[in-house]
Amino acid sequence: MLKHGILGLLNYHSLTGYEIMEVFRDSLNFFWSAQTSQIYRELQGLEEKGWVEKMPVPQQGKPNKNIFSITGKGKAELLRWLAEDSPGMTAREPVLMKVFFMGERDWQENIRYFQRLIADCEQFLENLASVPAHIEGYSGYLDDKEKALYWQMTVDYGRRNMRMYIEWAESCIDRLIELHGNRES
Repeated sequence: MLKHGILGLLNYHSLTGYEIMEVFRDSLNFFWSAQTSQIYRELQGLEEKGWVEKMPVPQQGKPNKNIFSITGKGKAELLRWLAEDSPGMTAREPVLMKVFFMGERDWQENIRYFQRLIADCEQFLENLASVPAHIEGYSGYLDDKEKALYWQMTVDYGRRNMRMYIEWAESCIDRLIELHGNRES
């Protein structure tokens, strides 16, 4: 998945590995995380496959800067991936794996867990507030401004997803309080 994310970014504009990391930090990181080392490792693999090419740019008193561009083969791979019929939905939700087994803990500890989850989601929503400005800035690289609409759609999904998590966690807290309030009476 990371390799296709990198191809997608390079499809918009040639970038250095550092710039790719910046774009991840400013936008993609809200739904797909990547470490700098992973990005550079993927870039090497993409170059070996002929999906990207590297152009070294000499710098005064520093190591060469490498600018990566998508190749025709890379664009074809990106389009092949985008055309896959499966939306790529997975059932892996670390939060749900943990909640499934939380009956082993004290219910009051679990309420605190859900409260932290709510706080984390609220922080995530707060962090998303800066993304529209990044979208505006990065859309300057686009020939077709409509493409930025899809970036906005991912932000909308992130907001809705966090609101759903908050609503669900509040419901879990209410259910625990109701169950234990009934037991205590």
